Amino acid sequence: MTPVAVEGPMTETAKGIAAMIVACTIWGLSPLFYRQLDMVPPLELLSHRAVWSIVFFAAVLALQGRLREIPDAYKGRQAAKLLLAGLMISLNWLVFLVSVQIGKVTEASLGYYIFPLCAVLAGRFWFGERLSRAQGVAIGFAALAVLVLSFGAGVPPWVALMIGTAFALYGVIKKGLRLGPVLSVTCEILILLPLWLAILAYAGWAGDGMFGRDAWVTVLLVLSGPVTAVPLILFSYAAQRTKMSTMGVLQYINPSMQFICAVVVFGEPFTFWHVLAFLLTWLAVLVFSVSSLSAARRHRAQG
Repeated sequence: MTPVAVEGPMTETAKGIAAMIVACTIWGLSPLFYRQLDMVPPLELLSHRAVWSIVFFAAVLALQGRLREIPDAYKGRQAAKLLLAGLMISLNWLVFLVSVQIGKVTEASLGYYIFPLCAVLAGRFWFGERLSRAQGVAIGFAALAVLVLSFGAGVPPWVALMIGTAFALYGVIKKGLRLGPVLSVTCEILILLPLWLAILAYAGWAGDGMFGRDAWVTVLLVLSGPVTAVPLILFSYAAQRTKMSTMGVLQYINPSMQFICAVVVFGEPFTFWHVLAFLLTWLAVLVFSVSSLSAARRHRAQG
């Protein structure tokens, strides 16, 4: 009888890739979750998302015995950087929530497609990083896609531009932080806690607060914390075990699934101009991804 080969445990790299895929899948399907909360005003929903994320992250840090590290994170100039990072990620979240409520998830997905290219531009202007020829071509295709959609719709795709730009600036600020990923995100959101609590207090005082009014809505508002926090933790886990070039390619799972949600599930309009803009964007993604993977191979060969 031929023995059956038994595979060993997953390698750390395989675990990282699996974590990245799960994280991007949660992000990609998140429009379906937040569509269930479209009766909650965006600022109130953002505040609940932030507050319950803080609760979840605090629980994780408590289990790790790291809560005492939070006060030290705000020392010196790092407090200002955490505030700026908190503002940028909050803007990104807010625009995304608004896009779900006003039927612009297609544009939101475009924003996450062009985010890596925005990040490359940010690296060029903030850190003096050189652009390769392929990166320049990819950015050119993405810019052309924005112009095409602006011409076809009569207005620029503000949702896409704000999401891509805010996330890229968030990445720039994060490069200057010397904190672990979970602690960093916790402190970024926590520094704005007075704002979140003020918004929720005003909503309650005005009689518009949705928390506690309906049991299912209340449960979903609480779950918005884990829905926000879990993929960020998985992303951090993946970043420690997976090559950046691999993560760069896998992260396109997120906007691809958002795009499917928008067009197939929500039935958002997808006109000729959308088709042309997305073809140009996907071409930019292809050029950028092939260039990144080729550069990674050359680096390994030289190393």
